Parts: sequence; structure tokens; C-alpha cells
Amino acid sequence: MARKRIIAGNWKMNKTPSEAVALVDELKDLVKNDDVDVVYCVPAVDIVPVVEAVKGTNVEVGAENMYFEESGAFTGEVSAAMLVDAGVNMLLSGIQNAVIISRNATVS
Repeated sequence: MARKRIIAGNWKMNKTPSEAVALVDELKDLVKNDDVDVVYCVPAVDIVPVVEAVKGTNVEVGAENMYFEESGAFTGEVSAAMLVDAGVNMLLSGIQNAVIISRNATVS
């Protein structure tokens, strides 16, 4: 049996919470498809309102970033437990960091 395909969109640093909900509403009918899983990877500030906005649809919400520690004095970071509690079950991580690392790497 073939695995279900995933179509994911990384919103990067775009959309305020109200703009994000408006976009979800606009896309609802356009992304209905039983053959694929649709995932919106949204900025942390948009997670809760977007999770609420996609309820009852075929869309899941992913996070763009996660910090490995469970808690602590890590300003601006988001833990796995925080994301799960907010309704996230997918994560898109490491892409930007890999690009930054490769640009700064010294090749001998």
C-alpha cells in the first residue's frame, strides 16, 4: 500500500494571526483532497489561531521551529511540549540553520 503524500507550505515570517486565519478561510475549499495530507507550517504566533481555524478540515498545522530543551531561560524558544499542547503534530526544522551553517563553513 502506498503511503499518503504530504503537501506542506512553510509560511516563514508571513501573516499576522488575523491574516493567517483569513488565508486559512480562503484556502479551505481549494485544499480539500482525500489523497494527500495538507500541512501549514506557520510562525509560532499564528499556531493557536490557525489550529482553531483548520478544525474540521483536512489540514494539519506544523511548526517552523522547536528548541530541544523542555523548559528554561531560552528567550523566544518553543519546546515540543508547548507545540503539542497548542495542537501541532508536525515540525519543519533545520532548513534555515543548514543554509546559514553552509554559508559560514570553512572548506579546506
